[in-house]
Amino acid sequence: MKKIINKKRRKFIKQSVLTGLAISSFPSILTFSSDALAAAYGANINWRQAEGSEITVGLIPAGYFKNLEAIKSTFEDLTGVKLNIEMTPPGEIRNKAMLDFSKKTGIWATNATDPMFYYLYEANGWVDRLDEYLENPKLTDKKWFDYNDIQAGWRGTTSVKGVPYGIPFDGEATCQIYRKDLYAKAGIKPAETLDEYLSNAQKIHDPNNRLWGAAVRGMKGAGQNMYIYPSILAGYGGKWFNSSGKMTVDTPEANAALDYYVKLQKTVAPSGVSNWNWPDLADAFGQGTLGSYIDANSTASVINDQTKSTVIGKIGYARWPKGPSGKRVCSIWNWSFPINSALSQKDKIATWLFIQWATSKETQAATSYAFSGAYKRVGVNRNSLWKNNEFQSLMSKMGDNFVDTSIKSYNEDTDADWRPRTAQWPAVGGEMATAIQAALVGEKTVSEALKDAQAKIDKIMMG
Repeated sequence: MKKIINKKRRKFIKQSVLTGLAISSFPSILTFSSDALAAAYGANINWRQAEGSEITVGLIPAGYFKNLEAIKSTFEDLTGVKLNIEMTPPGEIRNKAMLDFSKKTGIWATNATDPMFYYLYEANGWVDRLDEYLENPKLTDKKWFDYNDIQAGWRGTTSVKGVPYGIPFDGEATCQIYRKDLYAKAGIKPAETLDEYLSNAQKIHDPNNRLWGAAVRGMKGAGQNMYIYPSILAGYGGKWFNSSGKMTVDTPEANAALDYYVKLQKTVAPSGVSNWNWPDLADAFGQGTLGSYIDANSTASVINDQTKSTVIGKIGYARWPKGPSGKRVCSIWNWSFPINSALSQKDKIATWLFIQWATSKETQAATSYAFSGAYKRVGVNRNSLWKNNEFQSLMSKMGDNFVDTSIKSYNEDTDADWRPRTAQWPAVGGEMATAIQAALVGEKTVSEALKDAQAKIDKIMMG
């Protein structure tokens, strides 16, 4: 009888984990053995090998991380590791992490990490290389974890020279988002090229009736205008480094790309767009005053908010338009988890177990389509989940062609080097953002802005 009961309990535990029901909602489950949880996750490793450790993880207060926090007791019961979570706003988490790393205080075992910072972290030895964890059979069941199931573009951005330093948890890719009804009325289709995108915008542009044709982010920032411009640059065939390895930002391709950016924003976008971030774009589109925009696929949840949006049912998606070079390179982003090199060996193992748990197929599903709460994550990290029928059913509600556009963008339109990956990124990204905005607002010509940026970046790269 006892064996039968245990079997039933294990089945119930597995169903609870895989359907995203937070264990804290069912106090009786807390008494079940870690073996039952281990069976639910299916990895052929000892989940209890860091039992007794206590780690603190830094996250941002976003819905996808709040979902993770809601089921953190699953990790604690599975591993015997005490998990503390500190929520820190995005504008602060980078600075806090760098202070922790540089002082070697080991306050955060891991934290939600900007992929553009890995070259800086690697150069200073602040985080561990993760190939040694992935290849250790005592720490990782390679078949179960299936690292290559994580989107290739995201894996690329969290690696340095082919070596992984972070594991992606949640993220996005950029795409065209447009009003189907307006495009149909104008007799146009989603653009295949950047020139077509501008042409489409001109055909639906009607500012006298409070409708602007298109817009992209203009706000100054390494994660704002420097999130959009690099994709345009790639479409024009531009590169950040020349054949000698020198960073070059004032090439003919760079000038042409920034010319396009300025023209789009000045001719078919609302006034003030040079200070717009993604929430401004999504809000304008949702209120029906913007006919199209190019930004993260994750904004789909905002423009489909039934309490605010006026365009639900009229939304379509398409991939980034190709540039004159024939390249189609979307902007990509993710929050990922590294391992703080200042930790003790036992705490590093505990941290790796957390990273595996959080980025596994099981937890990704449990915090997304299977989550019991109202918020369902869009930015899951795995190709297999994007092909999952339940996830696709949820995502299909976002608008026409959302799933196919997202899958192709992740797998065909990404380039890990779309922004200049260098240990000097914080300074380089800031200078480029300043130059781009100077051109967008007309303070400088495109040529002047890029020449000034080149001179400043030369000094940065020389140290």
